[in-house]
Amino acid sequence: MATEASRQPVSWFRGFYAAGVVPWVGRGLVVLLFVWLGVNLSKTPGDFGILLVEGVTLGLVYGLVALGYSLVYGILELINFAHGDVFMLGSWMSLYIGVQKLGLDASSSGFKVVWGLALTLVCAMAFCGLLNASIERVAYRPLRNAPRLAPLITAIGMSFILQDVGLKQLGSAPVSLPNILPTGTVFTIGGNKYGWDHLIVGLSALPVLALLVWLVQRTRQGRGMRATAQDQEAAAMMGINVNGTIWFTFMIAGALAGVAGLLYALYSTNIAYDQGFTLGLIAFTSAVLGGIGNLPGAVLGAILIGLIQQFNEGLSWHAPGSDWTQSIVFAILILILVFRPEGLLGERTPEGG
Repeated sequence: MATEASRQPVSWFRGFYAAGVVPWVGRGLVVLLFVWLGVNLSKTPGDFGILLVEGVTLGLVYGLVALGYSLVYGILELINFAHGDVFMLGSWMSLYIGVQKLGLDASSSGFKVVWGLALTLVCAMAFCGLLNASIERVAYRPLRNAPRLAPLITAIGMSFILQDVGLKQLGSAPVSLPNILPTGTVFTIGGNKYGWDHLIVGLSALPVLALLVWLVQRTRQGRGMRATAQDQEAAAMMGINVNGTIWFTFMIAGALAGVAGLLYALYSTNIAYDQGFTLGLIAFTSAVLGGIGNLPGAVLGAILIGLIQQFNEGLSWHAPGSDWTQSIVFAILILILVFRPEGLLGERTPEGG
């Protein structure tokens, strides 16, 4: 009797889905969203335009973190919850190298800023890449054949460990960074300024995304990654070093987190020990929205989440405000899992629904 009672809500939901009610509810929510955006566009077009640009910029930074989630999930079907905290430590490393060791600040010359940020980027990528690969070797590889709950709990544990490291290095209060990038105005929309610092951050993310696509699609190592993601046993029979490929994937994902850590520090000029938890979950939602395991989908989902965050916090007509940003993001995660679990660009599978 208990089993039949527990299955009844599921059968009701499937009945609604089969009748086409659930998809229409999803379409209705999308229509309401576009109506809300349209009204805000008509009331405050200047604010809407600048928030649109800022949302794309922020979304590109989120995309670098979301790609790390998608890479690891695509090859191991593991949600690496420690990835957000690797991103946080990338911001800390950027602060340590760029500001504390090299002395970059608003008064630095253009030449010093260029070579200083280049060196900081290399250090952040190397640090986060090796850290993420070490986590895979120590924490995840011994549990590769264990039930899926074991590596998931381990990932959460690693997240807390890295967060404590960040607390030790950064302290409990947010740390401010100087405005290293030029802050002049690129253009204005309705009196709202879009600065060079945000443009540089957005443009810097594009070649990294293009390089990752080239690596996965065109290189031998990328073909090994795709083969391992499809079938590890068959890939091993074809001569692919599965352990080495997975280690390399974690290193690339960590390097992306290092790039994102630097760009986010330059974008927000504030970093905190708990930013990895919050922004990591936002990036994970982006990956799910676009289609977990799908690289273009992760970037698309991240841009959409960046736009939603900026519109929610910046629009004036019936916008919930910044206090509701996290609730809205996780509501989107729940709605995606209910209405379209494969995401916008993902493929529906027997396991994924």
